[in-house]
Formats: sequence, structure tokens, C-alpha cells
Amino acid sequence: MRAPSFDTIVRGGTVVTAADTYRADIGIRDGRIAAIGCDLPKATETIDASGLLVMPGGIDSHVHIAQPSGDGIVMADDFESGTRSALLGGNTTVMPFCLQEKGVSLREALKGYHALADGNCFTDVSFHMIVSDPTPHVLGQEMPALAEEGYTSIKVFMTYEGLRLRDDEILATLDAAKRARQIVLVHCENEDAIRYLIGRREADGDTAPFHHATSRPIAAEREATHRALSLAEIVDTPIVIVHVSNREAMEEISRARHRGQKIAGETCPQYLVLTAEDLDLEDFEGAKFVCSPPPRDKESQAACWFGLETGIFDLYSSDHCPFRFDDANGKKTEKGRQSFRWIPNGIPGVATRLPILFSEGVRTGRIDINRFVALTSTNHAKLYVLYPQKGTIAVGSDADLTLWDPDLTKIVTNDDLGHGADYTPYEGMQVTGWPLKVLLRGKLAMDRGALVLEKGSGQYLSRKRSNLLGSEPIPGS
Repeated sequence: MRAPSFDTIVRGGTVVTAADTYRADIGIRDGRIAAIGCDLPKATETIDASGLLVMPGGIDSHVHIAQPSGDGIVMADDFESGTRSALLGGNTTVMPFCLQEKGVSLREALKGYHALADGNCFTDVSFHMIVSDPTPHVLGQEMPALAEEGYTSIKVFMTYEGLRLRDDEILATLDAAKRARQIVLVHCENEDAIRYLIGRREADGDTAPFHHATSRPIAAEREATHRALSLAEIVDTPIVIVHVSNREAMEEISRARHRGQKIAGETCPQYLVLTAEDLDLEDFEGAKFVCSPPPRDKESQAACWFGLETGIFDLYSSDHCPFRFDDANGKKTEKGRQSFRWIPNGIPGVATRLPILFSEGVRTGRIDINRFVALTSTNHAKLYVLYPQKGTIAVGSDADLTLWDPDLTKIVTNDDLGHGADYTPYEGMQVTGWPLKVLLRGKLAMDRGALVLEKGSGQYLSRKRSNLLGSEPIPGS
């Protein structure tokens, strides 16, 4: 008797990529897509996708998991809960940040972070490195060596004491990254302006969570975005401007592109459906929405949608950064209740990223389904050099697939999201469109909200150097 041609066939669904939409079956062998066509021969297992969209697994390239967050503060997600939540939301790859603390080498930080992740992930993972201490050894020795080993993206901060770099440090880090052919992500907010405004608010007795937003105005983000782009122009290297919240910062990106700079722009769900008014709630409830940059206003929401629609933004990520609310080690830290400046900064969102964009973007006609796939998967894979292994449905690609019900309407509730936080900022929101099944490298990983694969099924992904930086080493590197 002839053996089946495939391990699994996903049959009868509508295949959606960043470029095409068509009806087809997908044949999977040894964890990869082996064939795409009609009436494929028998397989050991068949998954019925009738009436469903079959899309590449989501890639969330901006998540914070098990990251040090200050004395007495504990992040709500470890790698088990964080990747579990990602999987429940239709994602198959996440890219968390490995934080270099002051006085610690990058390699030492990575060793500790891998120890937290290895054997604990439900999805595949790949790390960005946060550089907070750009010593000559870090810039001249560690960054190039780690780039050779597949750590090809770093992040720098222009805000937060203990993390932010001075302009000369940013320039040196950008230059070192260019030589190592690593892409740099930048968090753009003017820390000096923010610290001044925090002092003013506290002097006036305005210490409630709402004033987190008033102390981090649009101008502080716009100025830092302009400065980051100018520094990148001086060094002549591409950068990624992350979690953009408003039109003014978007305009800086557009102007830089018109000057010929290579830039990727990113926005997040909180800037599409939340506003600063959400921080202005009684009984400290506004602390649930404290993140940076903060949500803005309806005009800024419309601008961010425009950026997604027109290509100003290449990426749509969650900036998942979860803390428990009703917890002295989370949002209700004793110091945080005294002043907004001490409230742990971040919100959960990895599980709700895809449903929010589908419901508010595709279902409303703001973007089409192919743009949805590009923003949530393909562009992430291309920018961070995981494509075509990840981020598409093609023969030879990993069989990371999300089977999506475009008509299923659900009310978002924290109980369904699987993360370690005790709340979601999107509680009670009605969305239409939800992931029903997820395959990770050809294996059914999630089925109607139930986990199928065991913890540890996710793998670490080493990456090649950035496509935006050419294929040859920088002279003198």
C-alpha cells in the first residue's frame, strides 16, 4: 500500500499571503510546506479549513517577557505564559528584548535570558538586545561577535534613567551596529523634557495616573523622533522607529524617507483604540493603561490608522509589556500609588494584537486582508531576516499557519488570553475575527483556545544580518 504523500494536509481553506488570496490545500511534510494546490493526495492527518482563512502565523516583533523592571517590580509574564498568550492570539513567533543592565556584558545578559527561555516556549522566539551600557568592549567586540552568531538587532532608548543613551552614545552604537550589519530599534521620547514635566506635575500635586500622559506629550516624542532620524542620517544607517503614537512623529518619518533615509515605522493597538482619557479613571483604574508613549487622542488614532493604510508604518506590533494590576509588585506598587512616575510602565497585548487589527482594520475596510498579513507577519519576517522561512505560505517555508474565522464575534475577556496579567486593557471590547487553530512547524499547536503542543515546543531562531545594510562588510570593520 502506498504511503501518504504528506504528514498533514490543511484542506479547503482560503490561503492568504501578503500578495495573494486564493483557495487551495496545503500539504505539509517534515514541518515545512511541501505543496500548495487542489485535491492534494492523502495525508496521515487532514485538517478541515472550510470557511476559514489560512494565513502565515503571526510574528510579533516587539514584546517584553521576563524583563527586569526595577526594585520590587515583577513582570507578569515569563516565557511560558508570554508565549502561551501569543499562541492563543494566533502568533507562532515572538521577538522579546534581552536587556543589558549596567555593568553587565551583552553575552552575560544573553546567557541569562536564554536560561529563562530555553525549554519554556510555546512559540518560536528570537531576541533583540537592549544596549544600555555601550562600552568600547560592547561596541567593538561583543556586537560584531554576536552578529556573527545571529543576534542581528539591537534596541536603544532615549528615555528612562538607567536605560537612555546620550546622543554621542547613540551615534557610537549606531555606527557599531552599521559595521556589524545589525538593525537598530529606537524608543523615541525626550527624557529631559519628561523629567521636567514630571517635576512640575508633582509640585502641583497632580500625581494620578492620568498625568503620566500629560508628562509625556506628543512634542517630546516628535522631537526625539526627529533627533533619532538625524543621528541615523549622520551615521548613514537604517533604523526602526518603534511604537509611534501620533501624526507629528509620523511626519518626521515621512520627511526622512523623502530625504532618502531607510526607515521602518511601527505602531501598536493601544494607539488605534485607546486614548489618554482611559488613564483618567477613578480608584487608580487608570494605571491599567499606563504605557509609553501613552495613548493620545482621537485625532492621533485616525493618524495612526492613516499610517497603516498608506505604508508609513511597516510593522504592527503589540509592545506587550505586562504587569499585574492588583499586586504590590505590579501596578499597585506602594510608590506608584503615591505618584504616576513610579507606576510600572506597560500593558499586555500579545494575544489581542491580531483580533483588534482584523476587526477594526479589515472588517471596517480600512485595510485589506493582504495588508493585514503584511503588517502582522510578512514585514516582520522580512525586516528581521526570517523570511521566507517565516512570514509567508510558500513551498519550503515553515508550516506556521493560523486558521482564522473571519466572522466569529467575541467579547474580549482576560480569562481567554492566557497571559500572567490579571487584566487586559481591552476588556469588554467586541471584535469580529478570531484564530481557531494554529500550526507550529506543521504540528497543531492550538485548537479553539486549547493548547495542543507541550511547553518547550518553540525553538530559538538565529537570524542573518539586516537586508537594509547590504551584503558586504563595512570597510574597516
